[in-house]
Amino acid sequence: MVKQFEVYWVSLATDDLLEVHIHGDPVWDPTRGSEIKKTRPCVIVSPNEMNESLKTVIVAPLTTVNRNFPTRINVMVKRKKGQIVLDQLRTIDKVRLGSRIATLNERDSEKVKSVLSICFLEKAGNHEIAFFT
Repeated sequence: MVKQFEVYWVSLATDDLLEVHIHGDPVWDPTRGSEIKKTRPCVIVSPNEMNESLKTVIVAPLTTVNRNFPTRINVMVKRKKGQIVLDQLRTIDKVRLGSRIATLNERDSEKVKSVLSICFLEKAGNHEIAFFT
């Protein structure tokens, strides 16, 4: 079973030509602009209860491009420095998952939970995190 805070290789690119209509015009790639598109490591952020029941998981990609954003968490995975990109969450079908790379340590897992909690459950203004100021 896929578990929360495990890191997998994930294909975020589009394998199929999927026609999406934007303003009436057909577009063949659903990713746009700065969205991450290629195969890269991703952290499973969806809870285990969801991971057991659904054919999809929620992932946060990892990147080696370092940005000083409050939604990015510095980590070391397999002796490689990177950041978990919590501002680019995606729901994907489990068929996009490749091999498991690692599992986040407890400290990094707690950081992920904290940032997601601030983003989605609490008012950011009540915390010391200044979002994109």
